[in-house]
Amino acid sequence: MPKVTVDGQEIEVPNGATVLQACELAGKEIPRFCYHERLSIAGNCRMCLVEVKPGPPKPQASCALPATDGQEIRTDTDMVKTAREGVMEFLLINHPLDCPICDQGGECDLQDQSMMYGRGATRYEENKRAVTEKYMGPLIKTIMTRCIHCTRCVRFSEEIAGVDEIGAIYRGEDMQITTYLEQAASHELSANVIDLCPVGALTSRPYAFEARPWELKKTWSIDVSDAVGANIRLDSRGREVMRALPRINDAVNEEWLSDKGRYQVDGLSRRRLDKVYIRKDGKLVPAEWNEAFAAIAAANPKGSIAAVAGDLVDCETMFAAKALLGALGSDHLEGRQTGLDYDCSNLAAVNFNSTFEGIENADAILIVGSQVRWEAALVNVRLRKAAKRGAKIFVVGPQWDTTYPATFLGEDAAVLHDLPQAITEAFSKAERPAVIVGGGGLAKGALHPALAFAEQFNLVREGWNGFNVLHMAASRMGGLMLGYAQKGGIGNIAKAKPNVLISLGADELDYGAFADSLKVYIGHHGDAGAHAADIILPGASYAEKDGTYVNTEGRVQFAEKAVFAPGDAREDWTILRAMADALDVSVGFDSFAELQSAMIAAVPALGEEGLADFGQLPNADASIRASGAISYPIADFYMTNVVARASATMQRCSSELLHHDDLKEAAE
Repeated sequence: MPKVTVDGQEIEVPNGATVLQACELAGKEIPRFCYHERLSIAGNCRMCLVEVKPGPPKPQASCALPATDGQEIRTDTDMVKTAREGVMEFLLINHPLDCPICDQGGECDLQDQSMMYGRGATRYEENKRAVTEKYMGPLIKTIMTRCIHCTRCVRFSEEIAGVDEIGAIYRGEDMQITTYLEQAASHELSANVIDLCPVGALTSRPYAFEARPWELKKTWSIDVSDAVGANIRLDSRGREVMRALPRINDAVNEEWLSDKGRYQVDGLSRRRLDKVYIRKDGKLVPAEWNEAFAAIAAANPKGSIAAVAGDLVDCETMFAAKALLGALGSDHLEGRQTGLDYDCSNLAAVNFNSTFEGIENADAILIVGSQVRWEAALVNVRLRKAAKRGAKIFVVGPQWDTTYPATFLGEDAAVLHDLPQAITEAFSKAERPAVIVGGGGLAKGALHPALAFAEQFNLVREGWNGFNVLHMAASRMGGLMLGYAQKGGIGNIAKAKPNVLISLGADELDYGAFADSLKVYIGHHGDAGAHAADIILPGASYAEKDGTYVNTEGRVQFAEKAVFAPGDAREDWTILRAMADALDVSVGFDSFAELQSAMIAAVPALGEEGLADFGQLPNADASIRASGAISYPIADFYMTNVVARASATMQRCSSELLHHDDLKEAAE
């Protein structure tokens, strides 16, 4: 490893490191606009100038200069200071004086670095240039006069998202960043360019002029829009969540976030349930808590009660419901609302065992029944990395627009029993082979055939487990760990005809199968579950309660409470605790801490943040065969849960980005 000297301090740096990275290892802060750790090097802002010897007697761009043995790097000389001031002066020549009205104000790299490294005056007396605004869709607001041509947004779209929608036109002073034919940026990661933009050229359209960063309370949370469990920060003011931003976690979401996870938060304040309702004469009418609990008790739930967990529920809520049902003598628990029925006896067989970081290193990947771009946009980013490293990717299922080269093998799941020659060749030679089974594959019985595939090609070997199941619901893995899976699925519970059905925010469930049950909906939005309910008990959303979530790779994570629930709504566990008193049974906890302790005692893995260990993969059952044409569960990326369906921003994205052609035809 080369040894370099930075401002008199000698350090050893990794092979291939740049001078900028060497300076950072030495604890020196180097200003930059175009350089970003996760993007290719552009070297076009020139802000990261340093003095390097041996070398030419002039400042050099540290982001594009390799660190070599014996280099002397200076970051604090007069030459460097003057050069940076000059670069900043050029950058500000055409930048408008918009800071008081710019949404980037207070968290702007240009502001911070001009204060630290800029001159205190300007020598420019010419007219500033102006650039016409570009339309980039319902999520990204553009004021391109502010653009400093760092090209971060261009590189993100091409390299990370894999969608070439943003580029540069013209040259020199006339250069402009724009989308192709000025159409909306329509991929599911488009809004990450807002975080990347170091100035106010690309800002959030829904959040425009809403708040300043210093007004907001910041809370660490977990994204529940899919099963990836992206780490997010919820920024709130008063009782309203204003925005969601990604937090850096290299193991999960790196520093990216899907557009749905970012922008569905405005749905938290719309179509909310904030009163207790009871259905009388076919209509839901407002009622009191005691009245609702008395009606549940009158339905005689002892020994005849079931609970179905929705897609957004935390583990504590599910455990509280399980404790209540156990006290009433029932174990009818299910979380797979749509009727999926797969073997859950060994959780290693329903887990993403490679981990998200690990799948990047796979060299042959078979995707069975998953439209990964919509079901887990951030996992698709990892698959794109694997493809760029040379991985061969095959897909069983209907065609979709991949962001990497992929071979589609047909729609019938039976192809797993008659593999093409290309699969056999690729997986026989692979050092780190992997299979990913999605919801579409699970629905066609592909779990055990995929396990047989794993045995055939030795997907589990020393230091590598290539067997993966990709879930879509944030509550799924936690629910499976807590026993929310019946043999026979939801149909088995429907056959039992329970007197009372507790729906924990289950809005994808077919309630027609429970026509004879008293349907009690504990949830936070007036969606399908509330419309079908006989009794509505208003609960708290993921932003309004502390909770534990387990993502599809079995990673246990904790989300904090950001705001209070509206009106009479209560945290879900308190509703279930009060219901236990009304039904005269004991559930063993009186506080959230006691509930959490009881849950961890029952399932110790839920008490430690990080990857849970589910042991070895089970043997495949050769008698189970996959068959039938696979169909993907998600028809509309922006409308997959109750919060997103209530969000005006997600509705706008759905109509403009996905159904634009349909609306155009209807208008004509």
